[in-house]
Amino acid sequence: MSWQVTHHMQYPKGTTKIYSYFESRGGKYPETVFFGLQYILKRWLVGSVVTKEMIQEAKEFYNLHFGEDVFNEEGWTYILKKHGGRIPIKIRAVPEGTVVPVKNVLFTVENTDPEVPWITNYFETLLVQVWYPMTVATNSRAQKEVIANNMTETSDTLEKLPFMLHDFGFRGVTSVESAAIGGASHLLNFVGSDTIAGMVMGRKYYGCDMAGFSIPAAEHSTITSWGKSHEKEAFANMLDSFPNGLVAVVSDSYDIFNACENIWGKELKDKIVKRGENGGSLVVRPDSGDPPDVVIKVLEILGKAFGTTDNSKGYKVLPDYIRIIQGDGINYEMLGTVLQRMKDHKWSADNIVFGSGGALLQKLNRDTQKCAFKCSYAEVDGTARNVFKQPVTDPGKKSKKGILSLVKQNGKLETFQEGTGVDKDIMVPVFENGKLLKDYNLKEIRERAELPIVKKQQQNGF
Repeated sequence: MSWQVTHHMQYPKGTTKIYSYFESRGGKYPETVFFGLQYILKRWLVGSVVTKEMIQEAKEFYNLHFGEDVFNEEGWTYILKKHGGRIPIKIRAVPEGTVVPVKNVLFTVENTDPEVPWITNYFETLLVQVWYPMTVATNSRAQKEVIANNMTETSDTLEKLPFMLHDFGFRGVTSVESAAIGGASHLLNFVGSDTIAGMVMGRKYYGCDMAGFSIPAAEHSTITSWGKSHEKEAFANMLDSFPNGLVAVVSDSYDIFNACENIWGKELKDKIVKRGENGGSLVVRPDSGDPPDVVIKVLEILGKAFGTTDNSKGYKVLPDYIRIIQGDGINYEMLGTVLQRMKDHKWSADNIVFGSGGALLQKLNRDTQKCAFKCSYAEVDGTARNVFKQPVTDPGKKSKKGILSLVKQNGKLETFQEGTGVDKDIMVPVFENGKLLKDYNLKEIRERAELPIVKKQQQNGF
């Protein structure tokens, strides 16, 4: 933000240290999955990132922007000469993938050179953008928990869980970079995605050759281009073109119920059954209407056409060679509603997978988890100051005081303030003076973020 350009003129004379922290002050979900800081550091801050030409360009830009000379040319020139253009700050953070209850510190930032205390909050704008990957990962994990709980009640196994929520969000976000960041964040919790940029980010910044997987899938253009009278041929072409494995076919171009009952359930039934003999499976995709109503009606039609069996928990399951995917209108709330409706009608969650687009990657903001970056400690004229804000108009915005630590106590994470708990702090140095000190890979991040119910099953050998 441009207001930070003038902050070097605003701190008390004699200030040598500014220490700030980032937290989720609350929000929609009671806990957050910390993720994305490593991308920001690698993308913007690692190495020598300040040059003489950049300083001159910034000076000219801000002179025009402010209409006066307020840019800290002297300070940035000092950083260039003294530190070789490397940013003299130190960042401590919880390990990426850690699930932390809200209202706790997630990372801290402080200057390492007393000559440039203003540098700490200069990077607030950039560092606070971790709110986006963190919030996407949190939202995605919350949906995973809803699915896991339902599968525990209606399915024999959680084996399909990593594939149960597919990312359709690339076209629904504001930029390719947003798709990369949000797409990678979802991949902490699931492995199904069509958001290519997210998988590229996982490969480039988090050491994972391939973080997500997909299958051949039709869209409306590849069906409707055959013409309404040739919908059967369009469907058959999908089965013939991709004879093995999974294939998804959008089936609501004209009449989803006729498509399921007559085209899939009668005219192409033998092809589908034969496909199943080779381990293949058709995934039928409704894409309009009220999701709970449509899903139940489609399941009932397919169940009548192809038959069902009851699993060990008494819930109906279609043959392995046919499933459905609901990708329209899916968010945290709707996903739970659909699964509950299925449960009420004795359908196992094994029959469905979900897709989500804008609601997964775009319908979020910094206030979804009330993310904030605040100064909590300063040193002025050699004296330590515990710094905080406490607005009478909003007690929820009260900030923390002093040097902070995140400590696990009685099985729960808790923030210790004013220099206490330092010896038990789970935050670790991740960046200092232009150097990345921790380089996490997606595998270990996924392990930290995993649901307790899944970890328990893994420990028990399931």
